[in-house]
Amino acid sequence: MSVSALASTSQVQTQDSVSVLMLRKVLDQQQQSAAQMLEALPRPVAAPDPAATVGRTIDTFA
Repeated sequence: MSVSALASTSQVQTQDSVSVLMLRKVLDQQQQSAAQMLEALPRPVAAPDPAATVGRTIDTFA
């Protein structure tokens, strides 16, 4: 291989590694943002037990 081909290959490998590092950094930031958004959501309110309200009263009018 010629010197220029080796230099070109080295440059491409460097660019690839920088691209992968930037991708990891962006993915970490997105993960942190998603976690913050999930923590900011209000907690769900517990639904009442349907068995506690069914069958207590009987409608007697027609």
